[in-house]
Amino acid sequence: MQVQFRVNGREETLDIPPHTLLVTALREHLRLTGTHVGCDTAQCGACTVLVNGRAVKSCNTLAAQHQGAEITTIEGLAQPDGTLHPMQAAFKDCHGLQCGFCTPGMVMSALDLARQHPQATEAQIREHMDGNLCRCTGYHNIVKAVRQGMTAMASAPAAAGTTTTA
Repeated sequence: MQVQFRVNGREETLDIPPHTLLVTALREHLRLTGTHVGCDTAQCGACTVLVNGRAVKSCNTLAAQHQGAEITTIEGLAQPDGTLHPMQAAFKDCHGLQCGFCTPGMVMSALDLARQHPQATEAQIREHMDGNLCRCTGYHNIVKAVRQGMTAMASAPAAAGTTTTA
């Protein structure tokens, strides 16, 4: 079947089997490998992307369900010159990552939280990020990074867009 959506600012048309998962379409068909496959059961959040601005775990949703959608992956956040999105920069600056496997999903979930609750408290950050698992950190620096990223996004809204144009 043919599926069309906009991924990281680019129109994409894929000829894929109807049962193709969104994560498979992104990784294998579009070669956007920043979206990770961790558990295959939507428990870990490593596969989180934004679909029409909302966090979606792409390992348990079919690509065909997102016909016509705007999809943003971790690759769509940095500027063309390599300047990191404020949330990405905050994860780097606050040491909110160790091995980095969970980081793309964490960043995407944090962006969804920033959209919903730009002034989120620490408790709200912890609750929202509960759907993303990290096996390396104690989460303290992740929470710190989310807070810093949200502050940076609020002070520089023009730099805080979630897609780039290719």
